[in-house]
Amino acid sequence: MQKQLIECVPNFSEGRDMSIIKQITDVIETVDGVKLLDVDPGKATNRTVVTFVGEPQPVIEAAFLAIKKASEVIDMSKHHGEHPRFGATDVCPLVPVANIEMDEVVKYAHKLGQKVGNELNIPVYFYEFAATEEKRRNLATVRSGEYEGLQKKLKNPEWKPDFGPTDFNAKAGATAISARNFLVAYNFNLNTTSTRRANAIAFDVREAGRVKTDPKTGKNLLDQNGNPIRQPGTLPKTKAIGWYIEEYGIAQISMNLTDISITSIHKAFDEVVKSATSRGIRVTGSELVGLVPKQAMIDAGKHYLEKQQRSTGISEEDIIKIAVKSLGLDDLKPFNPKEKIIEYLLEDISNQPLINMTVKDFANETASESPAPGGGSIAAYMGVLGASLGTMVANLSSHKRGWDDNWKLYSNWAEKGQLYKETLLHLVDEDTNAFNKIMDAFKLPKNSEEEKAARSEAIQKATKYAIEIPFKVMKTAYESMEVMEAMAEIGLKASISDAGVGALAARSAVMGAFLNVKINAEGLNDKEFLQKLLTEAENIQSKTIEKETKILEIVNKKIAD
Repeated sequence: MQKQLIECVPNFSEGRDMSIIKQITDVIETVDGVKLLDVDPGKATNRTVVTFVGEPQPVIEAAFLAIKKASEVIDMSKHHGEHPRFGATDVCPLVPVANIEMDEVVKYAHKLGQKVGNELNIPVYFYEFAATEEKRRNLATVRSGEYEGLQKKLKNPEWKPDFGPTDFNAKAGATAISARNFLVAYNFNLNTTSTRRANAIAFDVREAGRVKTDPKTGKNLLDQNGNPIRQPGTLPKTKAIGWYIEEYGIAQISMNLTDISITSIHKAFDEVVKSATSRGIRVTGSELVGLVPKQAMIDAGKHYLEKQQRSTGISEEDIIKIAVKSLGLDDLKPFNPKEKIIEYLLEDISNQPLINMTVKDFANETASESPAPGGGSIAAYMGVLGASLGTMVANLSSHKRGWDDNWKLYSNWAEKGQLYKETLLHLVDEDTNAFNKIMDAFKLPKNSEEEKAARSEAIQKATKYAIEIPFKVMKTAYESMEVMEAMAEIGLKASISDAGVGALAARSAVMGAFLNVKINAEGLNDKEFLQKLLTEAENIQSKTIEKETKILEIVNKKIAD
């Protein structure tokens, strides 16, 4: 069964004293099964955003300990900062990451809130998906009045906490706990010091917009029920305010993107730039607070590449680099994708030892006395090189002078090539992992009949997997040849030999992987599965040889012309 993972992003009302922040993060790291991903303090806001991830129960335990420690080391009666807040642990959202539905996350949020309220005597309010009534879904409503208005709010029966006392806890304040979708906290840097101008831009774009006023009197316009009439902003699923950041000496727009599938970071950036420009202000860059999903950065990079009419079929690292530069994420301080993108922080590079090696180290490891990496991993890597060459020709063709009308066609082929390359890269290490699974199975004890049966079953399961992996190499390497064939036919003539070499590498990958399929097949008892797979593998090998012959004929003919 796959692990359930949730992310916790508590915001603590301390962003200046790192010794206090460390006491809080230290207790988080005492919990087994929890990984601390990011600690992002802000001096002007006097607030620190912490991000950690793990299976639900350890995350709940770590969150409780962090809230407890914050209530001990932070005194809200002495707190001042630019950001709205009403508690030492101001908010504590839980976010589904993998293999868990929102309904389950809501239950964990309620469990955490009950424990905080009952054991720490801190008033707890639930918001977003965890809200117990509609008017509490919006965090801004729950936190209205902030810390200074909390004592009065607690006396109002309509604002009785979901858990915890109605007595005012002057030191700890209150805590808002939620289950919510992934939220991106995103700030825009302006070439002005005016908070009023920053707010005007924020009101232009945020979903709530601004209250309409009578142009003659300046008074708010009201509807028939006496409620202010609002002019919605241009960006749905966003919240935004303007503020002055003394630390940087500029005004910023602070925005929360509550659903990046509706308003992406690049859409928000472009819209803020548009509004700012219309007001004579320039957006000099932007700032991500906390972490961001990798796909959000990939989408942004591709968006700006397409605006430049450049190929999007380049490496993930290069796409993200374009996003960073286009969004000005390194305007105020360096932006390190390995520290800000959640998937990179969750990567277990210990499971990818080969593809993280230098070419020289990979060759030395292959030539060593160790049986792995062997032919299967090398076959996969030959496939990687083949797909990479086809992709290179597509990228070179996409920005050849005079071919501008066809840049998108070549970009699409380059994207296909990148997908084949990434799949085959994964299989380089997976083939070695498959071999190691067989070795591990043979090492299992065989002292009793039960142990012998379990060992035999494990060997068969590992053997089947060790056949499936090189078969997948065969299939992927063969399919990748469509890129080389297309580039041989319509690609840049100066690089046509590269398409040919790519086809040769892909053919070698298919034939080499087939050898591994056949040698591993000797140990499998499931003959029906084996016969079907071997028949299909023979077919793939035959089609590969035909495809290679066709591509080389095209290449040699064009070279001779």
